[in-house]
Amino acid sequence: MSSIKLFESKKIRSTWNEAEEKWYFSVQDVVEVLTDSVDVKQYIKKMLSRDEQLKSNWGTICTPVEMIAADDKKRKIQASDTKGLLRIIQSIPSPKAEPFKLWLAQVGADRLEEIENPELATQRTRELYKLKGYSDDWIEKRMRSIAIREELTEEWKNRGVKEQMEYAILTAEISKATFGLTPSEYKKVKGLKSQNLRDHMTDLELIFSMLGEASTTAIVKTQNPKGFQENKKAAKQGGAVAGNARKELETKTGENVVSNQNYLPEEKKKQIDKNDNNK
Repeated sequence: MSSIKLFESKKIRSTWNEAEEKWYFSVQDVVEVLTDSVDVKQYIKKMLSRDEQLKSNWGTICTPVEMIAADDKKRKIQASDTKGLLRIIQSIPSPKAEPFKLWLAQVGADRLEEIENPELATQRTRELYKLKGYSDDWIEKRMRSIAIREELTEEWKNRGVKEQMEYAILTAEISKATFGLTPSEYKKVKGLKSQNLRDHMTDLELIFSMLGEASTTAIVKTQNPKGFQENKKAAKQGGAVAGNARKELETKTGENVVSNQNYLPEEKKKQIDKNDNNK
C-alpha cells in the first residue's frame, strides 16, 4: 500500500472511503509515475486499445472520486481501489511496473500453494506477525481468534447468511454487545483506517472478542437459527455474554478493557496525534 501511495517519492493522490473501508487512488497519477508519459490521458486511451478486456471493464474498475485536482480545487477524477489498480498496472508495459507484476505473480503462486497445503497459510501468517514485532503470546491469541472467527462464519454460511454485507452487520452486532462499539467506531478510538482492527487489539480485547464470537457460535449450534434475522438475534446474545463478562472485569479492576492502544509504527502514531491536535 505504501509503495502505491508513494512511488519513488512521487505522491499518488488517494482518499479513504469510510463507507467501503478502502482506499481509492488516482489512476492518472499512477500511470504517469509508472510511464513518465507527458500525455497521460492519451496513454490510457492507447493502453485500453491494447487491452480489450480492461477496456470492457473500465467502468467497473474506475469510478469518479472527489480529490484535489491540478488547479488545487476539488474535482471528481478517475480513481480505482487497490484491486482495480493492480489490474491496470498489469497492462502497463514499463520497467517501473515490473516490481508490481512480480509481486502479483508471487502472491498468486503463494495462494495456489496454500490451496494445496492450508498449513502454509497459517505458517506465513505467523511469520508476518513476527516480522511486524508482535510477541509470541499475542500471536497465539490472534491465531486462535482467526480459528474461532472461521468456525463462526462457517456456521453462518450453513444457516443461510450469504452476503458479505450480512456478515459485516452480524459482526457489528457482536462487537456492539461485547464492547459497546461497532468495528468502525472501535477503529476511530484506536486511530485506525484501513488496518485490521484485531491486529491492533490488546490481549484482553482479543480475549473478549473471541468470547463474543465463540459464545455466538455455541448459541447458533444449539438454537439453530435460520437466515439473517434469526442469526442477528443470536449475534446479540453471544455478544452480550462477552459484554457482561467485560463489565464485571471492569468493575473489579476499575479499568476499561477498550483501549486506544494500537500497534501502528511510531511515524503513523505521530501523524494521528498531529491530526487530533489540529481538530
